[in-house]
Amino acid sequence: MVSMKELAAACNVSIATVSKALNDQKDVSLKTKELVRRKAKEMGYFPNSAAKALKTNRTYNIGVLFVDEAQSGLTHDFFAHVLDSFKRTIEKSGYDMTMVNCSKEHSRSMTYLEKSRSRGFDGVIIACIDFKDPQIIELVESDIPVVTIDYIFNDRIAVMSDNVGGMKELLTYVYEMGHRKIAYIHGADSSVTQARLSSFFTTAASLGLEVPDEYLREGAYRSTRDAYRITKELLALPDPPTCILYPDDFASFGGMNAIRELGLRIPEDISIAGYDGIRIGRHIEPQLTTIRQDTEKIGSCAAEQLISLIEQPRATIVRPMLVEGTLFKGSTVQDLRAHAQ
Repeated sequence: MVSMKELAAACNVSIATVSKALNDQKDVSLKTKELVRRKAKEMGYFPNSAAKALKTNRTYNIGVLFVDEAQSGLTHDFFAHVLDSFKRTIEKSGYDMTMVNCSKEHSRSMTYLEKSRSRGFDGVIIACIDFKDPQIIELVESDIPVVTIDYIFNDRIAVMSDNVGGMKELLTYVYEMGHRKIAYIHGADSSVTQARLSSFFTTAASLGLEVPDEYLREGAYRSTRDAYRITKELLALPDPPTCILYPDDFASFGGMNAIRELGLRIPEDISIAGYDGIRIGRHIEPQLTTIRQDTEKIGSCAAEQLISLIEQPRATIVRPMLVEGTLFKGSTVQDLRAHAQ
């Protein structure tokens, strides 16, 4: 294994200069940096991560706590894209990402905080998890830098998708398309669900829209089975809705199956809309009307904030960061205005 001393000799510079060049410090010329990096590659030199950790008091390793109720893992379209953006952003700053084992069997032996300390994480990002779990609260209240996604803790940075604004824009659009009988299948209780539900009720009130209790139903996020069953129940009502909003795009596919099984057409007989803006929704016919959450920005923002918290803790402002989504109109909401005239 090539040592730093051997690399310095090959470059005819000091060991200190080699260290500075490899760490991209400003007091070394670009020409010298390029020479050192080229020679390091030619000679097969790799910095000792353990030594680097001792010297900088960092491991350049960030932990990721991620699990959802449906146990979708990284097949979860929305969070997979968020984490991909997060990973690409931290790698630009020289950090690696390690997933934390969240299975119940393993969590009995070590808490999330203990796992984070044992692996020497410089920081942790927490996404799509039970934020009321005592182990999560213990980790959040520790001295380890933490950034959460879509959940706010006191004195911690949170990166939030604008669920209030997104639901307002979606419901307003459906209303403006002439719909007055709008059902909403919302997700299970969570901060995201609460934000969307509050926005749904507030927007409905501002529009003068009456929503019967039977139009409001709960179904698990990403559950095509729940969406399928509830869609059939809604369409069997004496006065069925003309449009159904689903908790997310993936769940809406279950609704589509139920609608087509009943011999109905989308949007001619029944309109629908999802939420998230997953890619597959743009490649089906008809294209799904939805709110596109900016997964790229959510991931990169979470990464930038966590790195700032690690490297400049005193200069980093601890606050929630709100990321707006955009309405994708698609073609699953029929324009009823002409029919009303």
